Amino acid sequence: MIRTCAHCGARNRMPAARLADEGRCGACRQALAPPSEPLDVDEDTFDEVVDGARVPVLVDFWATWCGPCMAMAPAVAQTAAAMSGRAIVLKVDTERNPELAARFAVRSIPYFVVFKNGEEFAQHVGAVDFSHLQAWIETAIRS
Repeated sequence: MIRTCAHCGARNRMPAARLADEGRCGACRQALAPPSEPLDVDEDTFDEVVDGARVPVLVDFWATWCGPCMAMAPAVAQTAAAMSGRAIVLKVDTERNPELAARFAVRSIPYFVVFKNGEEFAQHVGAVDFSHLQAWIETAIRS
């Protein structure tokens, strides 16, 4: 994964296993905070993060034409901010990544999957609120 330093703009390579950790910019040595927003990923990045993450990963399968998906975007972003450093939130656009959607048999969106240690932990079809998204991750953390 590439993370951009908020201080100097340098691009820093971060292994997926360390993505939820605070790092240091290689250029200016300032702190690189864990992601606090959902990460839009393709198939390669998805596999790298899900397989390598040491924290739970919440994946939001969505599309731009999907009204409920767009309505869920603020709750997904809120979850990423609230769980920063404790979980990673990914967004997979099913229109741009149909093979990834097919791999998980996504037939209706929004579709949420929580992964822990590279394995599916929980899944849900349909819109929910922030408290449900956060609860799924908390349950994965505790188990």
